[in-house]
Amino acid sequence: MMTGSDSNAVAGGLARHVPVLVHRAVRWLNVHDGGLYIDATFGAGGFSRAILATAGARVIGIDRDRSAIEHGGGLRANAQGRLELIEDCFSNLQRAAETCGVAAVDGIVFDLGVSSMQLDEAARGFSFRFDGPLDMRMGHEGPSASDVVARASERELAAIIAILGEERHARAIARAIVRARTEHPIDSTRTLAELVARAAPARGMALHPATRTFQALRIFVNDELAELAHGLVAAERLLKPSGRLVVISFHSLEDRIVKTFLAERSRAPAASRHRPLAVSPAPTFRVLTRRPETPDEAEIAANPRARSAKLRAAERTDAPEMPATIETLLPRLPMLSDIVRGRP
Repeated sequence: MMTGSDSNAVAGGLARHVPVLVHRAVRWLNVHDGGLYIDATFGAGGFSRAILATAGARVIGIDRDRSAIEHGGGLRANAQGRLELIEDCFSNLQRAAETCGVAAVDGIVFDLGVSSMQLDEAARGFSFRFDGPLDMRMGHEGPSASDVVARASERELAAIIAILGEERHARAIARAIVRARTEHPIDSTRTLAELVARAAPARGMALHPATRTFQALRIFVNDELAELAHGLVAAERLLKPSGRLVVISFHSLEDRIVKTFLAERSRAPAASRHRPLAVSPAPTFRVLTRRPETPDEAEIAANPRARSAKLRAAERTDAPEMPATIETLLPRLPMLSDIVRGRP
């Protein structure tokens, strides 16, 4: 998957699917004969294919997008029993593994964001390059982006666009959306993109003015940050001692969650009179990448959407898992269910 706020093709470009940092990810996973790995974001199968290149390695591929699982049928057949594909959210890693009769794995890779295949399919509503329904749902279920645009208050829209899109014109865009929807539905990608462009002109920016708004709505509709936080906690439970976790992110909020999670899990809390050193939990991860790895010039030339990619890797220790708290990892945002349920 490959998208980030630094590319002018983030929400509105046409590009073939080129996996980002795939070879480095496989090296950090320490793939070996007989190892079992989870590709938590199967997509077009690029990471699974790279892992399966090691003889005897097995993969469980997970994707919430049914079309990705369907398109992976050929790779599964060629893998001759070494690849299982499961349609599910990666927050349900443990359930997916149990479905395959697996209790622990040697490595897990997350390739976050939205894939080029999804961006380039107009009917999915992720991109404004081609007009299509304002959908943006990765899993085809639940409220769509058009539902959020139609029902969220001006304050809620401004918060979503400002926090998840890091858009400085969020208030003006939210105000324009609320005003326009009283006159006509905002149910297509082109309608929303043109509306945002009028509310927040580009003024020499490399990005299309609607890029950050589309990014924010996509992340919100798919609850991507909470999915990531739950997925990291599930990975902690599933990895064997010395198992590897690799995460490739394209958005500063995603990378911040990964960085914070690994920082919390790689150091024991300081002792205090309330929690003596003897009972402080041991670190569950050892961070392998002191600084995130980024694409080189050749990778960026092959896929301009890769420019903002960051790779972080860590190794599981043999310590028991820590309490599963994700609230501190997430920004404060309106609840999607409240928005959809609370207004006619």
